[in-house]
Amino acid sequence: MTRADLDKQPHEVAEMFDGVAKRYDLTNTVLACGQDRGWRRATRSALGLRPGERVLDVGAGTGVSTEELERSEAFAVGADLSTGMLRAGRSSGRTVPLVAGDALKLPFADESFDAVTISFALRNVVDTEAALHELARVTRPGGRLVVCEFSTPTMPAFRTVYMQYLMRSLPVVARSVSSNPDAYVYLAESIRAWPDQQALAARIAGSLAWRRVGWRNLTGGVVALHRAIKG
Repeated sequence: MTRADLDKQPHEVAEMFDGVAKRYDLTNTVLACGQDRGWRRATRSALGLRPGERVLDVGAGTGVSTEELERSEAFAVGADLSTGMLRAGRSSGRTVPLVAGDALKLPFADESFDAVTISFALRNVVDTEAALHELARVTRPGGRLVVCEFSTPTMPAFRTVYMQYLMRSLPVVARSVSSNPDAYVYLAESIRAWPDQQALAARIAGSLAWRRVGWRNLTGGVVALHRAIKG
């Protein structure tokens, strides 16, 4: 097993997630104190999916987020760089389509989807701007983007407590539930290094592929949903 560095080389990120795939969903739920289920529901709601629409879930992991999107009666497809995560999802009995795909080079034609989402994965991509352009390429004009990602708590006192949990307690908890606790040291560091809500909104708007960018905080800003429309 391996731990990726913050330079986020794709093969290192894929190997790291391969190493945590077996217990990934359980570990996430424990570390998020069960909040992850609500974050998935909020992502589905923010996408505003209608029955029969096509939605792509990038960084889908084991497909638990893709399965949530399918509840809208849209046709949901999951893509992930880690084949280990995809295997874990299939072996768990999930029936949503799951395909191997790099966020920088998705295996889909132009304008294939009505909406696209990426949850807790954009910060693991080496080139954020290129990924935003690639997400736009596979989305039809006027289609929607929702980025669900860890962010910066808005209340100073809560932010201090959260950062202490992130850097001190999270790796300790991960040792009891994860198959590769060292990977969660990287994940904590990547969250701390990630831009806050306003900075990420500026990056999305600055890509020039997306317009009407806005965000909504979840769990006091621990997570933020950024929504945009393809221009």
